[in-house]
Amino acid sequence: MFADIAEISIKAGNGGNGLVSFRREKYVPNGGPDGGDGGKGGDIIFKADPGLTTLTDFRYRKSYKAGNGGDGKARNSSGPKGEDLTVLVPVGTVIRDGKSGKIIKDMSEPGEEFIAAKGGNGGWGNMHFATPTRQAPKFAKNGVPGQERELTLELKLIADVGLAGFPNVGKSTFLSVVSDARPKIANYHFTTLEPNLGVVDAGEGRSFVMADIPGLIEGAHEGVGLGHEFLRHIERTRLIIHVVDVSGIEGRDPVEDFEKINSELALYSAALAERPQIVAANKTDIITEPELLDRFREYIKEKNLPFFEISAASKKGVRELISFAASMLETLEPVAVYEPEIFELPEEEREDFTVTLEDGVYVVEGPYIEKLLRGVNFDDDESLQYFQRALRRKGIIDALRERGCGEGDPVRLYEIEFDFVE
Repeated sequence: MFADIAEISIKAGNGGNGLVSFRREKYVPNGGPDGGDGGKGGDIIFKADPGLTTLTDFRYRKSYKAGNGGDGKARNSSGPKGEDLTVLVPVGTVIRDGKSGKIIKDMSEPGEEFIAAKGGNGGWGNMHFATPTRQAPKFAKNGVPGQERELTLELKLIADVGLAGFPNVGKSTFLSVVSDARPKIANYHFTTLEPNLGVVDAGEGRSFVMADIPGLIEGAHEGVGLGHEFLRHIERTRLIIHVVDVSGIEGRDPVEDFEKINSELALYSAALAERPQIVAANKTDIITEPELLDRFREYIKEKNLPFFEISAASKKGVRELISFAASMLETLEPVAVYEPEIFELPEEEREDFTVTLEDGVYVVEGPYIEKLLRGVNFDDDESLQYFQRALRRKGIIDALRERGCGEGDPVRLYEIEFDFVE
């Protein structure tokens, strides 16, 4: 089953904890600290794989976690780095923030890699905390948690040419006769339920990728029918071949059909409405009302659009249309790449804190506080002194004063509660 959108969660590995350790050798009875650092957590890496064409695999696996870093070891040995996790996605996948919907990365180049979540740094071992006055520190730092995010993956096929038109106008047949694609073809509506890509040989060493995508209906820009599935994939195309049934067999008006499709494109995206178009009047071999074709031809000429009368089934006019399309592509800009709207998550946001007053208790919370508490040994005086200095350096003491906290007022940092002392 074709899938072009998926929602997943990712979690990079946590950094390993630093170790509290002291040299214990036969002739060195009072050795100094030798606790090693924790290893860095593994990253979550996305890679654009040209061998993939859908996001189907993400329907069965929603959560991705990288390996945690190992804890520090004695003799100043660092813990091992956590194993990275590489997630393969099709070329053309747009990675969005799951909450805001903003674009984080557009995976538009084959083999391209992107770190979507960084592993946490490892904690320092106690060897880092030795000073001339503190020669035997009995505390170390715990590792930092890895980044975690909710993501939405959205596949927008990368094709040079997109086939637009109502269902059953002959787009699949057209693709099958001009390329190596083998789409399902039958004489009923909505035959194409998923996109088909084909490489078109235009001769003289020229080739391009063409996409036949589910047909549009009225209301497609609002998601009616297969609308969003179509429009999502045509966004990247440089050129649109607008296929219109001019046979009159189904009682359709070519001019009306042409206007409706263009209206749906414009309502979905102003940029799509400006995309260059070639108009292909199809099924000319089975015309029942010649005046329909005549009126449509004059209508398109007034719009000054390239116009070709073809029969995809008999291949009439097809080669000429393909040659013209290849010539147009030589003058058009490359496929659009979506610029990121969210960049690296700033470290200061990860280390922020809040001070609130709840039932007479001043509550301090936030990622920075959680990280700080993990590295404190409350049974060790030196570790407590380090903790107090960290609160001052971060501005937490000043923030408490600004909130009205005074001498002896209760302060709670998660499970830890103490009286405020100036």
